[in-house]
Amino acid sequence: MTPEIITGGLTFAAAVVLLIITPGPGVLSTAGVGSAFGFRAGLRYVAGLFIGTNLVTFAVISGLAAIVLSLPWLRYVLMAASTGYLLFLASKIAFAGARIAFIETQNAPGLRAGVFLQMVNPKAYAVNSALITGFPFWAGNLAGETALKLLIMNAIWIPIHLGWLWAGVALRRLNLAPRTQRRINIVMACALLGVVALSVWSALA
Repeated sequence: MTPEIITGGLTFAAAVVLLIITPGPGVLSTAGVGSAFGFRAGLRYVAGLFIGTNLVTFAVISGLAAIVLSLPWLRYVLMAASTGYLLFLASKIAFAGARIAFIETQNAPGLRAGVFLQMVNPKAYAVNSALITGFPFWAGNLAGETALKLLIMNAIWIPIHLGWLWAGVALRRLNLAPRTQRRINIVMACALLGVVALSVWSALA
């Protein structure tokens, strides 16, 4: 590889980190599953998110996402589905009492739940579209650039989400004072409400 490709790849990797590591539905819910259900259940959920985000990526690459999202009514359906889920999640956090629980349900979200969240997650489409269509660094070899981008994206995506899962599991193991636990619930609920507001604004812009 030429120095230009290596430099461009490193720049792209930095962009991936900045776009993926910021709190969104995927990483926040990953921490939630770890906090509420433990590491093993969290791994199943992360596997679903991984499959889902790659399905979104391939939809972007094939142009299918652009065709589907060009339908106004479908954009609103996706916005409503993702917004409804995030509002539900925020309410569970805020009213979890003195217990740290990002998500509080009887059954742990599994593989299918992770796939579904990514398929209706506006951030997944926005991030993957920005990364795949932007940051060119291998002129004359679109296939090679796309393959390298996929490798870099997944190599960064996996440890970031496992890190958020670990954070959730770590919170599960802490024996915090009830007041502290309650404050954490409220802060996390407000963070998700912020994500709801941003997703609605981006969809209507």
